[in-house]
Amino acid sequence: MSNIIIQAPPSLLENMKAHYKGVLIDKIPQGGVFVAKMNNCTITAYKSGKVMFQGKNNEIEAGKWGNPEAKKPSTAAKAKTSGPPLPKSIGTMSLIGSDEVGTGDYFGPITVVSTYVKTEQIPLLKELGVKDSKDLSDPQILKIAKDLLHVIPYSSLKLPNEKYNQLQSTGMTQGKMKAILHNQALIHLLNKISPEEPEGILIDQFVEANTYFRHLKDQKQICRKNVYFSTKGESVHIAVAAASILARYAFVKAMDELSVEAGFTLPKGAGHQVDQAAAKLIKLNGEKSLDHFTKLHFANTEKAKKITKGRS
Repeated sequence: MSNIIIQAPPSLLENMKAHYKGVLIDKIPQGGVFVAKMNNCTITAYKSGKVMFQGKNNEIEAGKWGNPEAKKPSTAAKAKTSGPPLPKSIGTMSLIGSDEVGTGDYFGPITVVSTYVKTEQIPLLKELGVKDSKDLSDPQILKIAKDLLHVIPYSSLKLPNEKYNQLQSTGMTQGKMKAILHNQALIHLLNKISPEEPEGILIDQFVEANTYFRHLKDQKQICRKNVYFSTKGESVHIAVAAASILARYAFVKAMDELSVEAGFTLPKGAGHQVDQAAAKLIKLNGEKSLDHFTKLHFANTEKAKKITKGRS
């Protein structure tokens, strides 16, 4: 049964709270105004004006207050998994999710974040607007991330470009770098929440499970317990969506800092505007400066050099 959400102005929220005065409960989620239970329905109102109706009679109860719209089921393509099969209840488990950004960007660091979301926090994260960061603008990410930083435990790691380039020059693949970063972030987060243990760990799959663990064979400590892998991880559990938002938030902040160092705004991605920006850096600070700002092995490096020599 789908939850039903309506948007209520402050005056209506006050009326609703007065209406449910006799059935209010004490436990209110962060960001909440009130929670009431009646007629096989739980009503949760938030400061944002959203009111969620859950339970058998949610349509009847929501219909008293406005024009509700039931959440529509996702029509996204089915996720691909590897390693242990996903538990049927994984979407409602207390779970650690892990995701990364910056891997396809010429400028800026690869950033990996792991987050821990408890079952009872899932409605709150939905209320905050948590979803895949690719579906959000940078201003939206900034707003949501600032809330998340105070709501859930997380671990955030950035791989500086100088280190990335040094590892890449020794023959290490980007996939192995990402695996090591995910493993480190997970270990940090598990230590942070200890002695509490999550019901599982979900990594947004960038390689199959056997390859992931092969990348980690030389690591002193490897996180293996209840680790699952799935593409489109943000659609499997909201913890991955939260991780993607915080990772994007950290990446955008890093890009802003690099832009200040460069003296102009550095573009994201790896398109032609990136070539132009890299050429500008070369003209201002020399080719050696690229090691600090960029992933040198990308084709953008040679394209930028050609631009500086008058050959586009």
